[in-house]
Amino acid sequence: MIHEMRIYTCLPGKLPALQERFETATLAIWSRLGIRPLGFWTTMIGPSSNDLIYFLEWQSLEERQRKWAEFVADPVWKEALAKSETSGPIIANIASSILQPTGFFRPFIPVEADG
Repeated sequence: MIHEMRIYTCLPGKLPALQERFETATLAIWSRLGIRPLGFWTTMIGPSSNDLIYFLEWQSLEERQRKWAEFVADPVWKEALAKSETSGPIIANIASSILQPTGFFRPFIPVEADG
């Protein structure tokens, strides 16, 4: 299992438009194509309030390459992209990192206290 971290830096004032595109179009397309998002974040405190950060889960690099190619070629995606950018581009930069797990981390699972 691998994870991809993507950081979209929006042009000033355009983050709401990007969030709307994810909410109204992108997530439904991903669901149809089997792309698995793990979560989405914006910066509360930090260097940029124009960023949308999210993680995707992949079985392999081959799965990522295949499904991402299907996504960018999808006609519904192309239509949603064009519609969201009728007033101009909304993203200034996209950074993507493919992450692999370390051997030393174990997820914390809280133990319930007895009553």
